Amino acid sequence: MAEAGKLKLTDVWDKTFPKSEKVDHRKVTFPNRYGITLAADLYAPKGASGKLAAIAVCGPFGAVKEQAAGLYAQTMAERGFLTIAFDPSFTGESGGTPRYMASPDINTEDFQAAVDFLSVQDNVDPDRIGIIGICGWGGMALNTAALDTRVKATAAMTMYDMARVNAKGYFDAVDSEAARYEKKKALNAQRIADFKSGQYALGGGVVDPLPEDAPFFVKDYYDYYKTRRGFHLRSLNSNGGWNVIGCMSFLNQPILQYSNEIRNAVLIVHGEKAHSCYFSKDAYANMVRDNPYSDNKELLIIPDAVHTDLYDGGGKGAIPFDKLTDFFREYLI
Repeated sequence: MAEAGKLKLTDVWDKTFPKSEKVDHRKVTFPNRYGITLAADLYAPKGASGKLAAIAVCGPFGAVKEQAAGLYAQTMAERGFLTIAFDPSFTGESGGTPRYMASPDINTEDFQAAVDFLSVQDNVDPDRIGIIGICGWGGMALNTAALDTRVKATAAMTMYDMARVNAKGYFDAVDSEAARYEKKKALNAQRIADFKSGQYALGGGVVDPLPEDAPFFVKDYYDYYKTRRGFHLRSLNSNGGWNVIGCMSFLNQPILQYSNEIRNAVLIVHGEKAHSCYFSKDAYANMVRDNPYSDNKELLIIPDAVHTDLYDGGGKGAIPFDKLTDFFREYLI
């Protein structure tokens, strides 16, 4: 807990969404099992009493809690849940050095640490805890659900499998030993360069200015992270991005290995027109394959929605908050 004193937590409302008058908000911190102190926003329904069902929210990958995760957390608090939106290790207001590193193990642990924190709150029922993961943290949420039996319900929104995309490229286009070897060779050369310079080179966030010939999914990210819609000063994607070697361990540490052993409820939601939709379709198919606990699993495809529409609704109400509310009310009983 010593690291908590070192965290610099802003005391102003600096979210990308307006503050709700229906909830109480405060900053909290908690440690993970690696001794890294995580920072979170806690949202509680105004006037609520007794033991509440609780939800921990994280994502997207390279975002901060003041963006999509906070919007989800605040909205679900308006609907009666106690929620936290947290920054993962090495990012945002959370601790951990060096900065801007990602890890399939540590980031799964971040979700579990959030469950630890929620489990001991006086106004939380420890048997009624769920998680929501957005984008790359959708995959982490499923990975957590496969490991943490305390998680009673999981929602994965517009999910990425970060291990798959790092090892195989988009749409598995570079899924070969030769391609992976060249990528690993370049990353290990970068390690030497970083060691010599004494600092980690950043990989760059969302490209800016936007090239005219940029693919649609890059334009989609730009429209969120680089405009008033979703820009945030602490967001990696809005600024310098992850370290070049920040996601290296995903290359040979696949997640979701035991997703078809998840017993508790899972809802996977994706936009029909999202470039990333195949991640959710395949994750759902693998999760229910030979799983005797498949009756409480669901894949929901949102018509006409693209990837970032499930970050903030995309101006068209694309996030199915009524469905999420019904899902968590059913399974956090």
